[in-house]
Amino acid sequence: MAAVYCDAIEIELDSGIAIRDITPLLEGVAAASGIRTGALMATVIGSTGSLTTIEYEPGVITDLKAAIDRLAPQGLDYAHEKAWHDGNGHSHVQAALLGPSLTLPLRKNRIRLGTWQQVVVINHDNRERSRQIEVTIVGDA
Repeated sequence: MAAVYCDAIEIELDSGIAIRDITPLLEGVAAASGIRTGALMATVIGSTGSLTTIEYEPGVITDLKAAIDRLAPQGLDYAHEKAWHDGNGHSHVQAALLGPSLTLPLRKNRIRLGTWQQVVVINHDNRERSRQIEVTIVGDA
Protein backbone atom coordinates (compact mmCIF):
# COMPACT_ATOMS: atom_id res chain seq x y z
CA MET A 1 0.00 0.00 0.00
CA ALA A 2 1.43 3.41 -1.01
CA ALA A 3 1.99 5.89 1.80
CA VAL A 4 3.40 9.35 2.49
CA TYR A 5 4.97 10.35 5.83
CA CYS A 6 6.16 13.84 6.78
CA ASP A 7 8.25 15.01 9.72
CA ALA A 8 10.86 17.64 10.58
CA ILE A 9 14.20 17.71 12.40
CA GLU A 10 15.64 20.81 14.06
CA ILE A 11 19.40 21.17 14.57
CA GLU A 12 21.36 23.94 16.29
CA LEU A 13 24.55 24.78 14.39
CA ASP A 14 27.48 27.08 15.06
CA SER A 15 28.39 29.78 12.55
CA GLY A 16 29.61 28.39 9.24
CA ILE A 17 31.09 26.31 7.94
CA ALA A 18 29.50 24.06 10.59
CA ILE A 19 28.82 20.40 9.74
CA ARG A 20 26.67 17.94 11.71
CA ASP A 21 25.87 14.27 11.11
CA ILE A 22 22.09 13.82 10.99
CA THR A 23 22.05 10.18 9.85
CA PRO A 24 20.72 8.80 13.17
CA LEU A 25 17.94 11.39 13.20
CA LEU A 26 16.89 10.52 9.65
CA GLU A 27 17.01 6.81 10.53
CA GLY A 28 14.63 7.58 13.40
CA VAL A 29 12.20 9.32 11.06
CA ALA A 30 12.44 6.39 8.63
CA ALA A 31 11.69 3.91 11.42
CA ALA A 32 8.73 5.96 12.66
CA SER A 33 7.27 6.21 9.16
CA GLY A 34 6.39 2.53 8.86
CA ILE A 35 7.34 2.73 5.19
CA ARG A 36 9.43 -0.28 4.18
CA THR A 37 10.44 0.52 0.60
CA GLY A 38 10.55 3.92 -1.06
CA ALA A 39 12.44 7.18 -0.91
CA LEU A 40 13.32 9.64 1.84
CA MET A 41 13.55 13.25 0.74
CA ALA A 42 15.17 15.78 3.06
CA THR A 43 15.41 19.55 2.54
CA VAL A 44 17.11 22.09 4.79
CA ILE A 45 15.04 25.27 5.09
CA GLY A 46 16.94 28.50 4.44
CA SER A 47 19.21 29.87 1.74
CA THR A 48 22.45 29.48 3.72
CA GLY A 49 22.16 25.79 4.61
CA SER A 50 22.91 22.64 2.62
CA LEU A 51 22.71 18.85 2.80
CA THR A 52 25.13 16.27 1.43
CA THR A 53 26.69 12.91 2.24
CA ILE A 54 30.28 12.31 3.33
CA GLU A 55 32.30 10.00 5.51
CA TYR A 56 31.81 11.84 8.79
CA GLU A 57 35.31 11.75 10.22
CA PRO A 58 37.61 14.63 11.20
CA GLY A 59 39.88 14.47 8.13
CA VAL A 60 37.06 14.53 5.62
CA ILE A 61 35.26 17.27 7.54
CA THR A 62 38.41 19.41 7.49
CA ASP A 63 38.89 18.71 3.76
CA LEU A 64 35.26 19.52 2.92
CA LYS A 65 35.35 22.80 4.86
CA ALA A 66 38.54 23.81 3.03
CA ALA A 67 37.06 22.88 -0.36
CA ILE A 68 33.86 24.85 0.32
CA ASP A 69 35.91 27.84 1.44
CA ARG A 70 38.03 27.67 -1.73
CA LEU A 71 34.87 27.65 -3.91
CA ALA A 72 33.29 30.73 -2.33
CA PRO A 73 35.57 32.29 0.28
CA GLN A 74 34.49 34.88 2.80
CA GLY A 75 35.93 38.31 2.11
CA LEU A 76 35.43 38.49 -1.65
CA ASP A 77 33.37 41.26 -3.22
CA TYR A 78 29.82 39.77 -3.26
CA ALA A 79 26.95 41.80 -4.74
CA HIS A 80 24.66 40.47 -1.99
CA GLU A 81 26.76 42.25 0.63
CA LYS A 82 26.56 45.53 -1.27
CA ALA A 83 22.77 45.30 -1.07
CA TRP A 84 22.34 43.93 2.45
CA HIS A 85 25.62 44.65 4.30
CA ASP A 86 25.27 41.43 6.33
CA GLY A 87 28.61 39.86 5.45
CA ASN A 88 27.14 36.56 4.27
CA GLY A 89 27.25 36.72 0.49
CA HIS A 90 29.67 33.80 0.52
CA SER A 91 27.20 31.80 2.65
CA HIS A 92 24.49 31.97 0.01
CA VAL A 93 26.87 30.96 -2.78
CA GLN A 94 28.37 28.06 -0.78
CA ALA A 95 24.92 26.69 0.07
CA ALA A 96 23.74 26.99 -3.52
CA LEU A 97 26.75 25.07 -4.80
CA LEU A 98 26.08 22.12 -2.47
CA GLY A 99 22.29 22.27 -2.63
CA PRO A 100 19.52 22.16 -0.04
CA SER A 101 18.16 18.65 -0.49
CA LEU A 102 18.81 14.94 -0.90
CA THR A 103 16.77 11.95 -1.97
CA LEU A 104 17.82 8.65 -0.43
CA PRO A 105 16.56 5.12 -1.06
CA LEU A 106 14.61 3.46 1.74
CA ARG A 107 14.88 -0.34 1.96
CA LYS A 108 13.52 -2.56 4.73
CA ASN A 109 12.55 0.58 6.68
CA ARG A 110 16.17 1.88 6.65
CA ILE A 111 18.02 4.50 4.66
CA ARG A 112 20.31 2.78 2.16
CA LEU A 113 23.78 4.28 2.60
CA GLY A 114 27.31 2.98 2.14
CA THR A 115 29.32 1.73 5.10
CA TRP A 116 31.28 4.99 5.38
CA GLN A 117 28.54 7.33 4.17
CA GLN A 118 26.63 9.66 6.46
CA VAL A 119 24.13 12.46 5.81
CA VAL A 120 25.24 15.89 7.01
CA VAL A 121 23.64 19.30 7.32
CA ILE A 122 25.87 22.32 6.84
CA ASN A 123 25.37 25.86 8.10
CA HIS A 124 27.24 28.28 5.84
CA ASP A 125 25.96 31.45 7.50
CA ASN A 126 28.24 33.80 9.43
CA ARG A 127 26.10 33.37 12.54
CA GLU A 128 24.66 30.49 14.54
CA ARG A 129 21.49 29.04 13.11
CA SER A 130 18.73 26.70 14.12
CA ARG A 131 18.23 24.65 10.96
CA GLN A 132 14.97 22.88 10.19
CA ILE A 133 15.14 19.88 7.90
CA GLU A 134 11.83 18.85 6.35
CA VAL A 135 11.58 15.12 5.67
CA THR A 136 9.09 13.43 3.35
CA ILE A 137 9.04 9.68 2.86
CA VAL A 138 7.02 8.04 0.10
CA GLY A 139 6.72 4.36 -0.59
CA ASP A 140 5.06 1.11 0.39
CA ALA A 141 4.25 0.20 3.97
